[in-house]
Amino acid sequence: MNKHHESTSPAGQQKMASERFTRSGFILAAIGSSVGLGNMWKFPYITGKHGGAAFFLLFIICLIVIGLPILLAEMAIGRGGRGSAASSFYNLTGNKAWRMFGFFSVVTAFFIMSYYAVVAGWTLQYMLESFTGLLFTAGTDYKSKFATFAAGYWPLLWQAVVMILCGWIIARGVTSGIEKFNKILIPGFLVILLILMIRSLTLPGAGQGVSFFLRPDFARLDTESALVALGHAFFSMSLGMGCMLTYGSYVDKRQSLGNAALAIGLGDLLYALMAGLIIFPTVFSFGLQPEAGVGLAFMALPAAFSQMPLGFLFSGLFFALLAIAALTSAISILEVPVAFSMEAWGWSRQKAAVAVSVVCFLVGVPAALSVGGVLGSFTLWGKTYFDWVDFITAYMMMPLGGLVVTLFTGYMWKRAGEEAGLSGGWYRAWMFLLRYVAPILILLIFLYFMGLLSF
Repeated sequence: MNKHHESTSPAGQQKMASERFTRSGFILAAIGSSVGLGNMWKFPYITGKHGGAAFFLLFIICLIVIGLPILLAEMAIGRGGRGSAASSFYNLTGNKAWRMFGFFSVVTAFFIMSYYAVVAGWTLQYMLESFTGLLFTAGTDYKSKFATFAAGYWPLLWQAVVMILCGWIIARGVTSGIEKFNKILIPGFLVILLILMIRSLTLPGAGQGVSFFLRPDFARLDTESALVALGHAFFSMSLGMGCMLTYGSYVDKRQSLGNAALAIGLGDLLYALMAGLIIFPTVFSFGLQPEAGVGLAFMALPAAFSQMPLGFLFSGLFFALLAIAALTSAISILEVPVAFSMEAWGWSRQKAAVAVSVVCFLVGVPAALSVGGVLGSFTLWGKTYFDWVDFITAYMMMPLGGLVVTLFTGYMWKRAGEEAGLSGGWYRAWMFLLRYVAPILILLIFLYFMGLLSF
């Protein structure tokens, strides 16, 4: 197994090889990666639309069938290859073609980070305005307020704050930076979740929202529901963009990857459930529509919080929740190109963090200015720059990245079971899912979201 090839710096590999997560630190960091912004407004919406508890059950099945097997595969490749998302495939096979496939994940993570930092910045703005009370003035039209904010230059400032914060944490290293940050924020995240869930469940009319979210309606399940559940199981766990693979390269050999995968999956599931128990009771209590997208978080819910006793406090906590979810995910995404830069060019972690953060910020500027800003009127086939980067990375690049992982682990890597800690029936079941089930389902997800498959 040749680990010293022409596009990788031995000094860079030594820098990566010297960094390790503790056992609890890895699980918390991985949960932080999978807990993202999308779950807070997307999961409750698609759950309500596709049959409530019936869809939630379907989502759990999809998490088991496609989410956990690919998650385990990514972590095993990272730990086995002990390299970046680009080099780990090559380190395990010596095949240069796989190195290029791995580099695809680095590019995916870089472009996701370029626009994800913009949305993360919005959460910081709204958190600050909530706690200071500036968000709530009589007669505020929250749709117009968000449009005015997004059209200005404040999003650029907040985007820079997010990049500086994430870059600073990553520059401190795996243990002192990424792990320590997640150990502080993830418990706080859980406390805020519980506070908001209790408050939402005690609102007048909350029961109607809970019923909408959790009452099973199997008649509303169809083939489209299954593909949406599959897609969300895939996206919600940060698969296909090198995050879990890169984090896996920092995991100690003695740690059980199977147990870690289960803990991460349960964490993701718990967050999805609690997010629904916050959103739906609030939405129904104040007569709002559980619409998809940013409108729910930045336009509809502020209107609800403005009518609530101590609304500034609960609004502040809600956007703090979103900010934590955004930052813990953003750190895992940014670490992918940073790790690649360290390894490929022998840069120090500090130099790589600064360089990648600066370039990522510059690439993300058009995204920040295209959500109603000066570039908002420039569209291609009805989509702005922000829309296109989001669409291409989430619905094209991530599924293709996940497909690479399944094919590599299922067909090319002979010692996958040994690294993953699986043998016997568990190993055969894992291989069956990776070789035959997951690739077909990923292709169906890809075709569906590309509009090439409809029902």
